[in-house]
Amino acid sequence: MLSYRHVFHAGNHADVLKHTVLLAVLDYFNQKDKPYWLIDTHAGAGGYRLDAGRAMTHAEFTDGIGRLWQRTDLPPLLARYVAAVRTDNADGKLRRYPGSPLLALRALRPADRLRLFELHPADVKLLGQAIAGAAPDAQKRVAIRQEDGFAGMKALLPPPPRRGLVLIDPAYEDKRDYLQVVTAVKEGLQRFATGTFMVWYPLLQKNESITLAGKLKKLAPDWLNCTLTVQPPSADGMGMHGSGVFLVNPPWTLAAALKDTLPWLAQTLKVSADGTASYSLETSAQ
Repeated sequence: MLSYRHVFHAGNHADVLKHTVLLAVLDYFNQKDKPYWLIDTHAGAGGYRLDAGRAMTHAEFTDGIGRLWQRTDLPPLLARYVAAVRTDNADGKLRRYPGSPLLALRALRPADRLRLFELHPADVKLLGQAIAGAAPDAQKRVAIRQEDGFAGMKALLPPPPRRGLVLIDPAYEDKRDYLQVVTAVKEGLQRFATGTFMVWYPLLQKNESITLAGKLKKLAPDWLNCTLTVQPPSADGMGMHGSGVFLVNPPWTLAAALKDTLPWLAQTLKVSADGTASYSLETSAQ
C-alpha cells in the first residue's frame, strides 16, 4: 500500500530477525562460485536515518538494533548482522540503518545481481539514491522498478544463472497481502522450483497471520519456519507482538545456526525485563 513507509519501523525487532536471516542465506549462497540473483519484491527506501525524522516518531529501533549495538557477546549470526549495520555508522554511533537492498548489495559479489521492486514514488527515489551512493558499479548490478513486486517477480523467474533468492516482505496492511504471498510463492516455485524463497510476516492476532505459515508449508517439501515473539499478545488483540521468517529451499546449515541464535535473541529483545518472550524453529526435516 502506498500509505506504508518502513522508515517508522526501521531497525526494530522484526528487522533484526529478517536481516539476520537474510545475511545468513546470502553468506551461504556466496560459498559457491556460481553467480545468483536476489529479487526483493518490496524494497522500501534502501536505507534510513534513525537520528531524525520519521524514524524518531516511535523510535522502534531502540528496542531492536539498539539493544545489540554495544553488546560484545553476540552469537555469530548476530555479530555478522551488527557488523553489516556498522558499515553505515563508521564512527560507532547508531545513526543510520541499511534496509534489505543495501545489506544485500554489500553482501553480493560482482557477478551477482540485485532486482528491486518498490511502488511508493518517494521511496523509489530514495532507493535509487541509496543504491547509487553505496556502489559505483550499481547501474550494472542493480535494477530498480517502480511496480508491484508480486507481479514483477514472475517475469524474472527463473533468473539466468538458475540460482537465486526471492525476498517477499510486504506491509501486510491490506489483508489481501497474505493471499498474494501464498500465490507468489506457489507461482514462483512453478517457474523456479530450485529457488530459495524467503517470506517475512508479522505475528498478529489475526487469522490471516496465524494461518500463513501453515499454507506455505503445503507448497514445497523443503522448508524452514522461525518466529520471534518479544512480548505477549495485547489484551485488545491489536499490534504486532513478534514476527516470523519462512523459507522454501533453505540453506541446510541455517536451522543449526538459528538454534543457537534465537534463544539469545528472544531474551535480549523482550520488551520488558520481567516480561515474556519466545521463539520457535520448525523445519520440514523434523
